[in-house]
Amino acid sequence: MSGLLLVALVEFSLDDPEASRRYEDAALALLGRHGGRVERRLRSTDGWTEVHVLRFDSRAGWEAFQADPQRRALRAALGDAAPTARVIEMREV
Repeated sequence: MSGLLLVALVEFSLDDPEASRRYEDAALALLGRHGGRVERRLRSTDGWTEVHVLRFDSRAGWEAFQADPQRRALRAALGDAAPTARVIEMREV
């Protein structure tokens, strides 16, 4: 498969995990406008961490998603309740 394959390890805020989850739902809903999609979304058994397997048609789509004004506004509104994420570029083996 072509495109850009990413794995995001998302840690929810300890102060307001539900707000973090709502943010992730809203942000992931924006992927399609940038040529992205969720291939897999997993949540840890303790509910504090998610793993997202994401695919974008291009790196430009990923960059556009990162810069999306609606995503940035959603994140800014959360302040300290915003989740943290480590994103890793992957390749098929």
